[in-house]
Amino acid sequence: MLAQNTSTDQDITERTRVLVVDDEPATLKIFCMFLEAYGYHPLRAESGPEALSIFAEVLPPIVFTDIKMPGMDGIEVLKRIKAMAPTTEVVVITGHGDMDLAIKALNNDATDFINKPIKRHELENALVRAGKRIDLSQMRQECINFTIKKKKAAIKIAGNVDAFAAPFIWDAYHQCLQAGVNAVDFIFSDSASFNGAGMENLREIFEDAQNKEVQIIVSGISSNFKKVFHELGLSNLLSTPAP
Repeated sequence: MLAQNTSTDQDITERTRVLVVDDEPATLKIFCMFLEAYGYHPLRAESGPEALSIFAEVLPPIVFTDIKMPGMDGIEVLKRIKAMAPTTEVVVITGHGDMDLAIKALNNDATDFINKPIKRHELENALVRAGKRIDLSQMRQECINFTIKKKKAAIKIAGNVDAFAAPFIWDAYHQCLQAGVNAVDFIFSDSASFNGAGMENLREIFEDAQNKEVQIIVSGISSNFKKVFHELGLSNLLSTPAP
């Protein structure tokens, strides 16, 4: 069982607030009772627009949303929350037989799905998985940082470059662009590794930079991964950054 909450006020804000979205008041009430028993602090919304308003104000790390709701459905809630905060863990609530919708939600980066009627052990498992992903997200975020000097930025990346790391890399890149830089140096640690999804995201970032006429330089790539960059037609980026 999940431990009861003994968190500080800061922990309550950052770790235990959970937004629950469901147009059925009875389901919403039971769901929130379960969450409170586990030491979480649920926020309630009975529609998609209400959920987005609460989310924008509080930014809870975990959201549970019913997938079938009148007006704005759970898929649209998922998409809009991910657009606002890509690392938020969104779990969709489905009815039995809604596997197609569950798969659609997962393809839109939902963390997980659980079925109605809500079973306590399934909710507990979903919370544990979401908590582990939050911890992993924090560690991944610490592996990506950037500095800006005049009109040039340096983004330093350690660890695995994969689909999970992509939102953090994009976030660092966008913050650099917002600062008005005209050149970005991607500096990879010697421990960095890449999979197909990670390479594809890098390609998209580099193409975006080219369209915006922002110079990209890549350094720190191991000899093996230089071959991969070459196969992907990105070898022109592998140069030593100017001092």
